[in-house]
Amino acid sequence: MHIAVYAFDGVTMFHLAVPQMVFDEVGRQGLGEWTTGLFSDSGGSIRTAEGYQLAGLEGPDAAAGADVVVVPSWFDDGRVLGDPLRTLLLDTHRRGVTILGLCLGAIAVADAGLLAGRRAVTHWQAFATLGERHPDILLDRSVLYIDHGDVMTSAGTASGLDACLHLVRNRLGADAANTVARSLVVAPHRDGGQAQYIEHPVPQRSADDPIAHLLEWALGNLRQPLTIDRLAGQAHMSRRTFVRAFRAATGTTPSAWIRSRRLDAARRLLETTDLSIDHIAADCGFGNPVTLRQNFAAAFSTTPTDYRRHFDARAERV
Repeated sequence: MHIAVYAFDGVTMFHLAVPQMVFDEVGRQGLGEWTTGLFSDSGGSIRTAEGYQLAGLEGPDAAAGADVVVVPSWFDDGRVLGDPLRTLLLDTHRRGVTILGLCLGAIAVADAGLLAGRRAVTHWQAFATLGERHPDILLDRSVLYIDHGDVMTSAGTASGLDACLHLVRNRLGADAANTVARSLVVAPHRDGGQAQYIEHPVPQRSADDPIAHLLEWALGNLRQPLTIDRLAGQAHMSRRTFVRAFRAATGTTPSAWIRSRRLDAARRLLETTDLSIDHIAADCGFGNPVTLRQNFAAAFSTTPTDYRRHFDARAERV
């Protein structure tokens, strides 16, 4: 099987390397005759985001004999897909070629019309751009990749590894995917339904702002019951005025903000301590482990235990 990977000026080395690393490892491990090759709009050479010049690239005709075409990322300015690559993607798709839009590459796949009326995912920073350009696409923030069989999209950066391993698993089986993952020293299977983990920083506000003081106080008191009335009292505001000021400052409701901060705190404890789920639930203000698990699953599409297994950052972990 041959995989053609689209290269363009400004692409990062990492995005180009991901499909080549995964798919070429199939051949290196003797699991199948899989090969990859880079092609560009006109062949010749391109310059990567890191400033390296890659020469000897094939032109668009290289995709004609491919079994899979990968758009590994996209231009930082989110430009609209040009006609030559659009035609290439449509023609190869009509011939039964599988199209992968990894990370921002989903933008190009969407512009080609291959995601119309379908679910898709991309890097979370591009959701607004893609949603405005293609309102008919159902964008799903809760997944790492989505496979429609003929077209796949993946979320930000490293989730391209998961999508490529998923394709190996579908074509060659779980044992082959595990062998490739073990050789590359990456997780053999992160479910496509696992959420993208997005940080939600506290907005920067002036030191004399009552909401700023309230946010700082709340972060230090997550273990306590933090009702709207209590928060409003801490900010020395009426309930109605407080809710309005809080939304203006944070873009969300007090309850939603507190829940997100508690989940952030729970994630940090899961990553850096061996505290029990019961202990973490109490420390973060969820009261009991059932409530923590329910909120964690709703936010991240995984359990606290599975999250800890994947993201345990303690130094003693091997």
